[in-house]
Amino acid sequence: MLTIDRPEALNALDVATLTDLRDRLLELREDAEARVVVLTGAGDKAFAAGADIKYMSGLGVEQAKEWGELGQSVGRLLETIPKPTIELALACDLRYAASTAKLGQPEVNLGIIPGWGGTQRLARVCGVGVAKDLILTGRVVSADEALRIHLVNAVFEPAELMEKVMKTARTLSAKGPLALAAAKAATNHALQGDHVENLRSEGERFGDLFASEDTREGLAAFTEKREPRFTGA
Repeated sequence: MLTIDRPEALNALDVATLTDLRDRLLELREDAEARVVVLTGAGDKAFAAGADIKYMSGLGVEQAKEWGELGQSVGRLLETIPKPTIELALACDLRYAASTAKLGQPEVNLGIIPGWGGTQRLARVCGVGVAKDLILTGRVVSADEALRIHLVNAVFEPAELMEKVMKTARTLSAKGPLALAAAKAATNHALQGDHVENLRSEGERFGDLFASEDTREGLAAFTEKREPRFTGA
């Protein structure tokens, strides 16, 4: 589990926090023992209040571009790390919210736009119409509306949220890590590139898995009516 730990600032992301998050994700990308990444925020007031506005107010053009690239690097890691990512971030694979949560892309209210991938990922997750609504108005939506527009996968009461998240994490951790990584990589390309090429790539990934011990174990376990024991080999 990765925890954004700035509760005194509603877990707003400053340079140090964002850099630590990036570096930890780089470590987890190479950690064969880590099967699932759960991202959460410390305290009970906010998952993350977004970028640190006080810090941004003093940036020049080049500094702002560097800041944007740092945020985008974290998003790319969450999106492409070869294991499932869970929590309330657009780049994560699965997003769960507490019923009390408020979500939005309010950057336009500050005279800027989302700079960490929000314009691209929100359109892919919710559709261009919804993305333009939220980004152009800067309005904040409730957890129920977020569920309705498919911004989150599920909504739970605050006291149940972490239990539900960890239940999903345990379910995913029991799957074959090679298959999860291949499925994630293939699905990430579903809404981009050439459809025929994506289908060809899916077939290649499917076939390549048959060289793995995990695939042989999964197929054998099914025929033998037992639970598979995946090792990532």
